[in-house]
Amino acid sequence: MKAAFIRKQGPPDVIEYGEVPTPEAGPGQALVRVKAVSVNPIDTYIRGGMIKAALPNPYVIGSDLAGVVERCGSGVTGLKPGTRVWGANQGREGRQGTFAEYIAVDEQWLYTTPEGVADQQAAAVALVGITAHIGLFQKARLQVGELVFVNGGTGGVGSAVLQMAKAAGARVITTAGSDEKVAACRAAGADLALNYNTADVDAEIRRFAPSGVNVWWETLREPNFDRTIGLLAPRGRMILMAGRDARPVFPVGPFYVKDCALLGFAMFNSSPAEQRACAMDINRWLADGKLKPRVDRVMKLAEAAAAHRLQEENTLHRVGTLAGKIVLVP
Repeated sequence: MKAAFIRKQGPPDVIEYGEVPTPEAGPGQALVRVKAVSVNPIDTYIRGGMIKAALPNPYVIGSDLAGVVERCGSGVTGLKPGTRVWGANQGREGRQGTFAEYIAVDEQWLYTTPEGVADQQAAAVALVGITAHIGLFQKARLQVGELVFVNGGTGGVGSAVLQMAKAAGARVITTAGSDEKVAACRAAGADLALNYNTADVDAEIRRFAPSGVNVWWETLREPNFDRTIGLLAPRGRMILMAGRDARPVFPVGPFYVKDCALLGFAMFNSSPAEQRACAMDINRWLADGKLKPRVDRVMKLAEAAAAHRLQEENTLHRVGTLAGKIVLVP
């Protein structure tokens, strides 16, 4: 089968596209014919060596997938050939990644794709959707009527946070880097969307929310805690899910006197059962049209190196040329 893989960690140019052996479905696994995959920042960190890991050689890159079950190994009870599925959490802990024509996946990491939801949409929502759900509901315990702020409402995680918060009955403030992206945030349900290149964001947040923000979802790798804590409501919660090397100054006094909470997490630390609970809500919102994954562009699997380069430019260098997920198809 064809796959995008690496033999060593390094820049996007280390990605090769060619033939590798087709895997077999082992006990508890389904062999999935891949229809779509998507690119995540974590994928570029693993490929680039920012995350040190013992990888198979060759190592198929990628975390997310959507496709169709081809065969099932022994012990698989909830899937059968022909079932459309999506999933995430591949490409780590010795598991091969998803950028291939076929992948053998443990049943616990696969979820049935709702009828009427395209494979490209399912692949685009996988990791970012589970991430958004864990942060909003397991960590921040978002309540109906609360106010959420999320940086970058057209990004992969940001757009999922925006839509899930609205689906749960919250209000949302978000930012974007152009008037076109701001309009897209409003169309997705944002109660206040601001162009961070032209607006006085902090002044607008204070005007809209004089009592402060209940949940601040930080997508920036270098958060400004002085700024954020000043904009949080009493008992506000701040979510951190990026910035592995960040070491910002933290204003302890203003933080604790407001009874605030700082909540960090990585979705890969969540158990299969916890992630499946997220997937059930995601499937319901996808089927109801309340969650519409934002896809910036669709590329061929053979263009995996170019896709990684584009993701890296936007994640690390903030060039602003992406507004949503990069999806690849075989």
